[in-house]
Amino acid sequence: MAGLKALWVAVLLLVMQEASSQLNVCGRAPLNTRIVGGVDAAPGTWPWQASLQTSGHFCGGSLINNLWVLTAAHCFNRTDTAVFTVFLGRQDQAGSNPNEVSRTISRIACHPDYDANTNDNDICLLQLSSTVAFTDYIAPVCLAADGSTFNSGIINWVTGWGTTSFEGTAADILQEVDLPIVGNRECNCNYGVGQITNNMICAGLSAGGKDSCQGDSGGPLVGKQDLQWVQSGVVSFGQGCALPNFPGVYARVSEYQAWINSIIATNQPGFVDFRSTGNNSDATFNCGDPPSGPTPAPLTCGSAPMNTRDSRGLVQSAGVWPWIASLQVNGTHMCGGTLVTADAVLSDASCFTMYPNASYWTVELGRRNLNGPNSFNITLGVRSITLSNLTGDNIAVLMLSSPPTLSDYIQPICLDQGMGSFLNNTDCWMAGWGMGQGGAQETLQEFNTTVVGCSNTSSSDYICTEALTVRQGDAGGPLMCKSGNSWTQVAGLPNVMGNSRMVRSERAAAQSVFTATTRFAGFLRRTLGRLPSPASTTTTSAPTTNAPTTSAPTTSAPTNAPTTNHASDARFSMSYLLLLSSIYLFSSLV
Repeated sequence: MAGLKALWVAVLLLVMQEASSQLNVCGRAPLNTRIVGGVDAAPGTWPWQASLQTSGHFCGGSLINNLWVLTAAHCFNRTDTAVFTVFLGRQDQAGSNPNEVSRTISRIACHPDYDANTNDNDICLLQLSSTVAFTDYIAPVCLAADGSTFNSGIINWVTGWGTTSFEGTAADILQEVDLPIVGNRECNCNYGVGQITNNMICAGLSAGGKDSCQGDSGGPLVGKQDLQWVQSGVVSFGQGCALPNFPGVYARVSEYQAWINSIIATNQPGFVDFRSTGNNSDATFNCGDPPSGPTPAPLTCGSAPMNTRDSRGLVQSAGVWPWIASLQVNGTHMCGGTLVTADAVLSDASCFTMYPNASYWTVELGRRNLNGPNSFNITLGVRSITLSNLTGDNIAVLMLSSPPTLSDYIQPICLDQGMGSFLNNTDCWMAGWGMGQGGAQETLQEFNTTVVGCSNTSSSDYICTEALTVRQGDAGGPLMCKSGNSWTQVAGLPNVMGNSRMVRSERAAAQSVFTATTRFAGFLRRTLGRLPSPASTTTTSAPTTNAPTTSAPTTSAPTNAPTTNHASDARFSMSYLLLLSSIYLFSSLV
């Protein structure tokens, strides 16, 4: 008996050592320093992401140790492994991938209780043909342990190479998007009570516009706890893609710890007890709850009731430019910005080179003085920063931690999307906290100018004005013109450090050249969706106040809840079905 006891102790110690070593490596992404929000993911940002392929990509997956990949059961309706390849460390489906490795599959183990009609238990494990070595670009993700909690509203991220709109074109570069968790009670109200089981977790925006889509199936939904990324869900299904009030539905990983460990007997994945703080608003959610309070009026932009525009230099009173924001790090003004939706601020991308993480930044709205009294200012955190990725100058969109209360002193400005008419001789203004200006209180400065014809370019990507001096600290602020009753931002003020066009204006050139807001129209639509309507035209429908990304569909939201059979909405490539059909037909002929 003593010998048998010693053997069991040795086995227990070995298992504990393997589990402990897995927890020491899982969920670490040393190259993940970027802010996500529906854009191309940088190489190594999500080192557990897998691409499952036959003749091309059809589903995603996540590496959970050096030999196993987690994915969705609906990606596999056969257990023959011969036609499948798993790519790890891949970034680009069309270009070179110097950091990738590939493996064939030796075993497909899908959950025995997977139901294709209801998508319940939509989870599957793939055993690779041989182990992979971990690098900065290839590493396992941690898995949510049994009993983990994901409260409504906490942000998770989903990644994949799926289509960027329903039945649209698949992405070549790995995509990433941040999504708030939607509680199961609310999600059940969206899909029809009883459709969302305890084995599922939902994530998405009530306004729509952000979602996983076809080709993302099997990929990971992850959240960060301390220094580790923890997988909360596996992309499963949805009603269309990114439709309002239909969040994406994922297999809830924490419900499958026992099953996963029963399949993977040794070197088991690292399971982390993920805990949300605070109360879960979903606990009391009721489908029959009436909307709280009166229906809010449509959000409008460009209204500045305190603005009489009869001064130059120091801004004489609060509320003159109610959209102006001071972007600060540790209480120090770094750049300007403008409120452009209910919870988004626009600035210049160069402001975030030194401090790229959202946690560094705070946004001050309703502020006139950087030093001294401000009766109407509020301070908000930043939950994400998304940069445009064009050649030359770029902009940044900051999503605020919560929407500010709008007043005469805090309002969004309209953005020029090419609909306005700002011809030569249009009267325009710039405003900012330029370094060393504004006296002891560093009061906001304003300067008048006039639109002129550009002497060195005819491109609509640029707008030219009489010469303006833009100083350090002004970057990210607006060049704004009035159209009707509304103010519109026609360009942003760039960082004067290293910006050749603004250097020319600093040397008292005849004109200043700015990159027009219209140049970023596509990026702004993908990142912000519909923008507020000008204050002079308030009859348009209410804009969305959340920040959608690349997968906003063109279809409208359905009027009824979907039926119980969601197989047609499973999020894997339809070309994969055609390929399997061909394989079966060929097999029957042979």
